[in-house]
Amino acid sequence: MSMQPAKLIACHECDLLQREIHLPTGGEAHCSRCGALLYRSSPRSLDNSLAFALAAAILFVIANIYPLLGIEMKGNPNATHLFGAVRYLWDHEMHLIAALTCITAVLVPALEIMMMIYLLLPLRFRVIPAGIPLILRILQGIKPWGMVEVFMLGILVSIVKLSDTSTIIPGVALWSFGGLTLMLAAVASSFNPRDVWNRIEQRVENGEYNE
Repeated sequence: MSMQPAKLIACHECDLLQREIHLPTGGEAHCSRCGALLYRSSPRSLDNSLAFALAAAILFVIANIYPLLGIEMKGNPNATHLFGAVRYLWDHEMHLIAALTCITAVLVPALEIMMMIYLLLPLRFRVIPAGIPLILRILQGIKPWGMVEVFMLGILVSIVKLSDTSTIIPGVALWSFGGLTLMLAAVASSFNPRDVWNRIEQRVENGEYNE
């Protein structure tokens, strides 16, 4: 009975080629040269990533429908939505700031969440989605542009500054953005493209997947 040759993996930090080894559940493999993390054994990592992505999608919708903040000055209440804030910046000729806010806090997170669900949901039901390499490349490319956590930090700073002159009432969207920040961080920490290819390879060999 012939043994299959061990697979090779390149370190993302120093490019050293090394042979993959079998890991126990929860184990990690590190580069023998620089010590960088190569991969970890997480059998349910894709299922966890899908759960986090679905939760992020729900929170994202809520965060863009309901008001972020309620501001009351001299008895005059006013509610602020995310798109309202973007339009306010645009109308006051702060076009670059408006565009960056829209891209980093709305468009990129929405695209990231939709692509994660498009990739992981079919795999959960043993179907291989089309265009996996392209999806993974796009996810890798847009990842630095998703800045929901920076947006949240800006909101918190604004709340502190405005609290001296007005009454601030946190809206439903503010709490949703906080949860969205945690869910996106959880997706980023649990998702590994290597697990996608490993699951497809294992299930195709067992005849469990359909194109």
